[in-house]
Amino acid sequence: MLETIRKAAGTWVARALLAILALSFVYWGADTRTTNTGTTVIATVGGKSITQSDLERAFENEINAISQRAGRRITQTEARSLGLDKRALTRLIGTTAIDKQAGDLGLAVSEQTAAESITRDPAFHGIDGKFDRPGFNNLLRSIGMSERDFIDLRRREEIRDQITQSVLQSIVTPKPLVKAVHEWREETRVVEHFTLEGEKAVTVAEPDATKLKETYEANKAQFMAPEYRQMQVLLLSVEALKGQMDVPDAEIARSYEETKETYATPELRRVQQISFKDKAAADKARAEIAGGKNFMTVAEEMKLKDTDVELGLINKKALIDPKIADAAFSIGKDKVSDVVEGRFATVIVRVPEIVAGKQPSLEDVKDRVKEKLQREKARGEIKKLRDEVDDLRTAGKSDKEIAEATKLKLIDVAEADASNKTKDGRTALEHPDAAKLIASGFDARTGIERDPVDLTDGGYGWVTTTGTTPARQKPFEEVEGDTKALYVSTERSRLLRELAQKTADRISAGEAIEKVAAEFNAKLEKTEPITRSTSPQGLTEQAVRQAFALALGKAGHSETSDRKGRTVVRVLEIKPAAEPAKEQALKLAAEIGQQIQLDTLDAFVNAVQDAAGVSINEALLKRALGGADQ
Repeated sequence: MLETIRKAAGTWVARALLAILALSFVYWGADTRTTNTGTTVIATVGGKSITQSDLERAFENEINAISQRAGRRITQTEARSLGLDKRALTRLIGTTAIDKQAGDLGLAVSEQTAAESITRDPAFHGIDGKFDRPGFNNLLRSIGMSERDFIDLRRREEIRDQITQSVLQSIVTPKPLVKAVHEWREETRVVEHFTLEGEKAVTVAEPDATKLKETYEANKAQFMAPEYRQMQVLLLSVEALKGQMDVPDAEIARSYEETKETYATPELRRVQQISFKDKAAADKARAEIAGGKNFMTVAEEMKLKDTDVELGLINKKALIDPKIADAAFSIGKDKVSDVVEGRFATVIVRVPEIVAGKQPSLEDVKDRVKEKLQREKARGEIKKLRDEVDDLRTAGKSDKEIAEATKLKLIDVAEADASNKTKDGRTALEHPDAAKLIASGFDARTGIERDPVDLTDGGYGWVTTTGTTPARQKPFEEVEGDTKALYVSTERSRLLRELAQKTADRISAGEAIEKVAAEFNAKLEKTEPITRSTSPQGLTEQAVRQAFALALGKAGHSETSDRKGRTVVRVLEIKPAAEPAKEQALKLAAEIGQQIQLDTLDAFVNAVQDAAGVSINEALLKRALGGADQ
């Protein structure tokens, strides 16, 4: 079971979370102390307990972290589909194992040291750069922790950090690896290609009755009439509820004053930037510009393209380097900055266009402010109404009775398959969360209540399945036309693959690609030099991969994006990667180094928890993670 959890944590979501959070093991509110206040123990690590409530709290923290970065509230259903519940348990097991390792090593941090660390942390500073006590108190209230518990949490984080940093400090990014990755990424190829169109290039003979029957028997699963379900959907939606929320004008005005900067349109500037290999080269170019040379002429002499120079019309926050941002937003229109030594490059910038920012008045944004406040109030009413609905359902009330009592919307779905389609192909349920609601209806047995579905807007939907029309096998006579279409499509694809392979073999053997393309009246095209990450017009990702797998002068083929043809490709030119610029090599080394750190940290945590010993209550874990559907 533990190995399954580890594999689940290897998804892109887990990697993203690890990159953001793992190096410091920050876990606000995830308390893995051994005290058990009666909740069932879901796992033990070296004698330390992880309870179901620990997991629920950790799962909520994962949702909060992702929601903040996504700019909207992620529902529990979405979070489970992304594996965040398994990720939460993986992190709990890892941090608990690290805590045990710290205890075995006798590591400790005093409460005073932890408290001082909190006051120094910029995350808890106000706009004056000093520790913000009211803001800190608000944080404690929002996460339901006392100050002492938070300091204790910080103390344990400091100890974990001592251990993990001791592991990571010894890591060195191998230069040969950086060189190999650069060469692999930056190698360029020129590719010739043409397309064989399936319907023109090959002819499929008319199938007889025997072939059609064979096709039908071999693909019976494709000729099933799906199961249909009838269901009722009771909706508690923030979007619907917000219209019932009263917001006085005085409250709208107060909210506007408190958050007016969020409605402002920032100043935009069109920024041009030239990067130099060192400050001496930048100083020389700046002096030439001061002497009358055109900014773009300097760029052209350095063989830079417009795309290398133009950063676009952007706001200040779009420039990651603060020094460059300050320079670009402090000079006048058509002016050129002094030399700026940034984090990753030495540059000079020019601003040919400035679009002034705007602070709208209350009247300009009154409707937006009101809607925001209505939405906030609606979210505050959601839990109260959910509890009311749950109580009524527990009391045996029907969905219709509940809808009448609570003024909630009730939708009758007459028929829907698992893809939310009716028998005539129309959409069965029109709703932003229709897929989740229909899935809930198909999870349930007729007449059995399910837990509510988390809606994207923060509301809930209760789905009751009221009837089922079972799936059935369509007889051959009913789908004879579809069977013939499947046979023709399959046979055409087979013949086209064979033709494309023979065509590629001819070209690889030395026949002129121009002559071969002309035989098929196909247009021969040639790309500019491309890398493995390039997506040139007319070539799919698969075709690009094929081109980089071929030797010089050799040909291959791949399916077109519409799956109706095959693209034949030939490698015309291979150019090895040039030596990387200093800043490019440093950036790549940092990227590879971070990945090595993540992999090393992952291996270290696994080793520590294996040494500590992990035991999991699998039955309880299955229930905690959502039952058999997980």
